[in-house]
Amino acid sequence: MGGGSVRLFLIVIIVVCSQRLVELFIAQRNEKWMRRQGAYEAGAEHYPLIVALHIGFFISLAAEVIIIERSLSPWWPILLSLFILAQAGRVWSLVSLGRFWNTKILILPGANVVRRGPYRWIRHPNYLVVATEILILPLLFQAYYTALIFSLLNGIVLVIRISVEEKALMEATDYGQIFRTD
Repeated sequence: MGGGSVRLFLIVIIVVCSQRLVELFIAQRNEKWMRRQGAYEAGAEHYPLIVALHIGFFISLAAEVIIIERSLSPWWPILLSLFILAQAGRVWSLVSLGRFWNTKILILPGANVVRRGPYRWIRHPNYLVVATEILILPLLFQAYYTALIFSLLNGIVLVIRISVEEKALMEATDYGQIFRTD
């Protein structure tokens, strides 16, 4: 891997990891506010899987790119554009949920489901963004093993998470009325 590719990879990883740390701070702040309003956590038993998945993803990505000496994809302009678009989707999702956004499934009984921003058209836009990132970021640096393995693992975790989240939302909010599932 050339010096320019290594520098670009390190810049991208530092930016993305810094973004995640800021998001954890926001999530912690939002969690405190929501719990003061009476929120409870659903799916706490699978949350460590999500944390492990994301930590493992970055470790795998760094190992594959640096140790196997992967280089920047010849498709990098397209992939980088898609990644930047996903980041805009991430911010849009986060801002649209406001204080309700979190990395955990926090349910505020009696709350109305957010129906603004991307949530007008799709139930879980942030999960779509995460799936896109887990696929695109490794492909940007030709880390095909990481892209494949973690896309599959993320898909499995999301099936679990979304079912738990939707069940909890249907039981405690107007989610079932907004999204008819019968």
